[in-house]
Amino acid sequence: MAAAVTDPELPTVTLADLGILRDVRTEADGTVVVEITPTYTGCPAMGVMRADLVHALHAAGFPDVDVRTVLSPAWSTDWITEEGRRKLAAGGIAPPGDAPVRSPGPVPLRLDPPARTVSCPLCGSADTEELSQFGATACKALRRCRSCREPFEHLKEI
Repeated sequence: MAAAVTDPELPTVTLADLGILRDVRTEADGTVVVEITPTYTGCPAMGVMRADLVHALHAAGFPDVDVRTVLSPAWSTDWITEEGRRKLAAGGIAPPGDAPVRSPGPVPLRLDPPARTVSCPLCGSADTEELSQFGATACKALRRCRSCREPFEHLKEI
């Protein structure tokens, strides 16, 4: 039930596909506890995710549902399942590559934009360009394929 709830901003994939759904368990008193991690702190879709999870579990016959937000460890695009990556591409969104590896401690300041090779989810060409670092949501960038000329979104690596 909880694993079938879709992401409100990416309705082609489930919260489980994205790795947002961390745990579902039943406590001794019968309460279903669901743990979710946002893609980034302050994600505006968290309220909708909570409500959708509660609604799905109530509809499945579970009267007591407690949805908890877990911030540590922080969500990473590496948590997206292979099925989730396939669904993103089928929905016209380029899935992320591997998340950047960072050493512990302060995040280094980079003034140059990261070099990315993002393949077009429509034709497969690697000849794409970034039009904007931000798409419809903060976690996506807007790109265009130079081969088929179609614009597409890319889920950024985090």
